[in-house]
Amino acid sequence: MIFAIPVAWLQLVHQRVRFIGTLAGIAFVVVLLFMQIGLREALFDSSVQVHNSLRGDLFLISPQYKSITSQQSFLRERLYQTLGDEDVASVSPLYVQFGKLKNFQTGQKSPIFVFGLDPGEQAFKLPGVIENIDQLKLADRALFDSGSRIEFGPIADTFRKEGKVPIEISPYNEINKARKLEVRGLFKIGTSFGVDGNLMVNASTFHSLFTERDARKIDIGLVNLKPGANLEKVKSDLMNHFFDKNNDVRVLTLDEFITMEKAYWDLRTPAGFAFKVMVTMGFIIGTGIVYQILYTNISTHLIEFATLKAIGHASKYFFKIVFQQALILAVLGYVPGIIISVIVYDLTQNATKLPIAMNASVIVLVLVSVVLMCLLSGSIAINKLRSVDPADIF
Repeated sequence: MIFAIPVAWLQLVHQRVRFIGTLAGIAFVVVLLFMQIGLREALFDSSVQVHNSLRGDLFLISPQYKSITSQQSFLRERLYQTLGDEDVASVSPLYVQFGKLKNFQTGQKSPIFVFGLDPGEQAFKLPGVIENIDQLKLADRALFDSGSRIEFGPIADTFRKEGKVPIEISPYNEINKARKLEVRGLFKIGTSFGVDGNLMVNASTFHSLFTERDARKIDIGLVNLKPGANLEKVKSDLMNHFFDKNNDVRVLTLDEFITMEKAYWDLRTPAGFAFKVMVTMGFIIGTGIVYQILYTNISTHLIEFATLKAIGHASKYFFKIVFQQALILAVLGYVPGIIISVIVYDLTQNATKLPIAMNASVIVLVLVSVVLMCLLSGSIAINKLRSVDPADIF
């Protein structure tokens, strides 16, 4: 059986150099969309890495809470009041604040996010923290995030070789008040758009470092429930019976906590707005590029289209050709685009330590975006054929 080669394909490959250039243009747009969407996803994923690492069923925060990197505290006694609920098994206070860690090789000081926790309670469900929690029972001991950026020096590599690393850290705005600590374990959370690295110490060491902090106030309260407890019921009971009068504490589930953090970065930061604009502009630019390609192709083969119209082909036939070309360009341009994007993703992740990954949702989203972009371009370019009159051509 002999299969007829589609006219749409024959027109596209008629000039091979132009066709290859066309695919390169589409591939560029695909890479552009992958990077913009991938970085936007990394913005959200990285912002909640800490939240997903916490060991808690409910979370207490200040009503003024914006994001985990913005310090908003509330009285510690409010957390311990939750133990009055029969379904609450345990609680754990968590302190957070930025300090400045000195690179022991270069002497340069860089901002690092410091967690102060109670080593008697497991605040984190992270490998490395669980195994080394006893180290934090001693003063001036710390655990270091191996996923931190390179600005802090080879702390993780040095620890793996020697088993301990002396470090020097100071309050963010008081770099002359440095304190010497010793790294005695590693964990991994990773970086975000607001944090380049993480460090964990016990609450006592935390307050010895950040002397301006009121020890009675904490930043996040972790509440663990007894097995079989109804999460929503306990949340409602805490809000109605413990915190209804003062209104100085919010109680959230993990999903609510994560949603709040993502909403902050999406709606209230320049980064969230910028990525929205970049994704929209990428789609518009891609549509313009594909439109120009299809319009040029139609103009180049205008005589052929006019001839086909003269011998009786209806407009529907021409529309079919243009839309076929749009789909061909979308698919063939997408293939090299995704290959290049995988390489660029890997380079970006190694350079920034951000959790930018080629997952299924991003792959499908970009593919659908490119197909819609090409079909939209085709629907615009097809107007050129509506007015074709064979008598004018010949």
